[in-house]
Amino acid sequence: QVQLVESGGGLVQAGGSLRLSCAASGRTFSSYAMGWFRQAPGKEREFVARITWIGGRIYYADSVKGRFTITRDSAKNTVYLQMNSLKPKATAVYYCARAPRAGSAVQEYEYDYWGQGTQVTVSS
Repeated sequence: QVQLVESGGGLVQAGGSLRLSCAASGRTFSSYAMGWFRQAPGKEREFVARITWIGGRIYYADSVKGRFTITRDSAKNTVYLQMNSLKPKATAVYYCARAPRAGSAVQEYEYDYWGQGTQVTVSS
C-alpha cells in the first residue's frame, strides 16, 4: 500500500505562485515515478508533470513548460510542484500519483495510487 497526501493548494490571483507538496508513505521503494495531474471543472483529468525517483528525469505537459517545476526530496519521500505565473485556466483539483513501473509515466493508466487532490483556484 502507498499513501499520498497533497497539500499547498489555495486561492491565488493570476500571475501568482503556489507550491504543492505530495508526501508519500508506505511501500514507496518500488516506485518508478511520481506525477502530477489536474482536473478542471467539467473536464477530464490531464497530465501536468512527472519525475522519476532514480535519476530525476522530468517531463512536463506543454501547457506548463517554463512556468511549473517539479522536484523531489527522496529523503522525505516528497514531491513538489512549484507553479509560477499562474493563469485562471490553471484552476483545477491537482492530484499526485505513483507510477510503479518504468514507462513514459504521462498516462493515467500507468499510475496505481492517487492522492485525494488539492484545490487550486486562480482568480482573474
